Amino acid sequence: KKLLTLALAGAMTLSLAACGSKSDDSSNDAQQGGDESGKTYKVAIIKQLDHASLDEIANAVAAELDKIAADNNVTIEYDITSGQNDQTILKQLSDQAIADQVDAIIPIATTAAQISALSAEDTKTPVVYAAVSDPEAASLTGIDYASADGKNPGNITGTSDALNTDFIMDMMLAQNPDVAKVGLLYSLSEPNSTKPIADAKAYLDAKGIEYVEQTANTNDEVVAAASALIADGVDAVFTPTDNVIMSAELAIYEDLAKAGIPHYTGADSFVRNGAYATCGVNYTDLGAKTADLAYSAITDGMDSMEDYYLMDGGIITINTDTAAAMSLDYSCFNDMGTVVEVTTTKD
Repeated sequence: KKLLTLALAGAMTLSLAACGSKSDDSSNDAQQGGDESGKTYKVAIIKQLDHASLDEIANAVAAELDKIAADNNVTIEYDITSGQNDQTILKQLSDQAIADQVDAIIPIATTAAQISALSAEDTKTPVVYAAVSDPEAASLTGIDYASADGKNPGNITGTSDALNTDFIMDMMLAQNPDVAKVGLLYSLSEPNSTKPIADAKAYLDAKGIEYVEQTANTNDEVVAAASALIADGVDAVFTPTDNVIMSAELAIYEDLAKAGIPHYTGADSFVRNGAYATCGVNYTDLGAKTADLAYSAITDGMDSMEDYYLMDGGIITINTDTAAAMSLDYSCFNDMGTVVEVTTTKD
């Protein structure tokens, strides 16, 4: 307990999506127990903040909970709230959920998961998180808060959308084998960006490709950072599953496209807001899986559950508006995965 508290207090930050390198091969169906007919359950769904990816996940969780309730003749009451990327608000929301005696908390993104885990430390209320890129680094796995026998205390699990950075770098070079300088655009406030940025640097170093870093923590800083990368003459920009950059994508995509600089990202929400391409998980599937896990945790307990469930990737999302603006032929991705075409949306 003490180790968990220290670990969580020291590193409260968030997460998004990307191309999983492997799958846990687990079923998407809830492992439902005995006859639950007629029972009522309460669930708190807590988003880290409001933006396209986390909204998609929350909506998918809610839809799946509704389906589970109908299929099993039970009532599942839930509220969807947002912490507005504020740790104080997130703590208030998770503490209130515990006070309301919910049967499970479903936090969406890393900081929300960390704070919910801390709130549920005494009650052991099931915490089933969604879209945590690196559960181990976030101290959300059993090894970091194990009891003396090394076993998970049994109230925390969830879904991970870990990013396959090398694959996205491969996409970048498949599109343009002559890339000579890459911009790395991310926020220092998000530890989930730390590993993919390190992986990107290692990949580019191995290829002898120059890179330029720009970091930002507010929308205005993101706009300034993107402008700096354009001025530096980068051939492409990479951003991992970074919520700060995602929240500002609509403010930078047009400038990058006009400069002929494709933006490769860690989640399809970026691409729907104007970035060029990504390879990642399906967030609707991730949300449904998370809801299934939560129902299993409520009805069957968590003794047989894994520390977390890695969602499989392989979905390449391309913004056709952006591709057309830069006259890019993305047929080079056809042999790399399932290509999904989207257009720019403002939500």
